[in-house]
Amino acid sequence: MLAALTLALSASSVWAFDLPELMGLLAQRKSGDATFTEQRFVRGLEGPLDASGVLSFTAPDRLLRRTLSPRPETMSVEGNTLTLSRGGRTRTMALDSMPELLGMVEAMRGTLSGNAQSLQRYFRSSLSGSSNDWALELQPIDERLAAQVRSMRLTGRGGDVLGIEMEFIGGDRSVMNITPERRAGNAPGAPARSTP
Repeated sequence: MLAALTLALSASSVWAFDLPELMGLLAQRKSGDATFTEQRFVRGLEGPLDASGVLSFTAPDRLLRRTLSPRPETMSVEGNTLTLSRGGRTRTMALDSMPELLGMVEAMRGTLSGNAQSLQRYFRSSLSGSSNDWALELQPIDERLAAQVRSMRLTGRGGDVLGIEMEFIGGDRSVMNITPERRAGNAPGAPARSTP
């Protein structure tokens, strides 16, 4: 009896959901679109600041965030180029000139593309849950990023990222809920089909 229990316990740890398995699920999806709602809790303000819009990702490094409400603005990142558009004005800059923003962008791109090496360049990570309900906790290891961001928490199901929570130094917090758009033939949580 004791031998069977020992074998069962050791087998369950062998099958534990781990970071390489999550990265493999995420890497299967080469692109995706989603809608988002975000609440920012800012110290000194009575209620949250609400925003909503659309997100788009194309592996390995193109990320687009288009805020539709409360006012239109677009943030586009491709490679090391960041482009911000708001109120008819556009500004382009090198992402690596802003280390704290670079780290946050790499956390998202690294997760969305399943690139653990990129992710772990800026963060210490811990994963909990299963492939059907996971949470990836990120703690900054880069000093400049750690001076701005206390932690990030990404949650999801299978190859879908469904939430991003960021806690900033000073007490501000952002909570984003993400709803992936489904392509025909994909069940929720199933990998997207890539086209040749």
